[in-house]
Amino acid sequence: QVQLVESGGGLVQAGGSLRLSCAASGRTFSSNAMGWFRQAPGKEREFVAAISWRGGSTYYADSVKGRFTISRDNAKNTVYLQMNSLTPEDTAVYYCAARNFRVVSGSRNEYDYWGQGPQVTVSS
Repeated sequence: QVQLVESGGGLVQAGGSLRLSCAASGRTFSSNAMGWFRQAPGKEREFVAAISWRGGSTYYADSVKGRFTISRDNAKNTVYLQMNSLTPEDTAVYYCAARNFRVVSGSRNEYDYWGQGPQVTVSS
């Protein structure tokens, strides 16, 4: 079992930056690929970014490529999402997720554990 606790959400103006953190506890974090997803009101939860167990492989949704960066620190059991050049379209609840495999995936159905989801609001 893996428990995930996110932090770092909030309100930011368009063009600004935020960094989300996701602290993991429970079974060995370093064996899990990690991902970030988001869900805007009235929309389905969508993939944002993923990182492999050692951080050697990353994968991004086209909508965030070049603006967002996912990283992890296995010594701290934490994964991060650095979000730059934010737009109002990035407004959503952001969820951290872990899967019981080492390789990345962009499918929400392939993730086994989820955090509670902090709100990110980008004002125009």
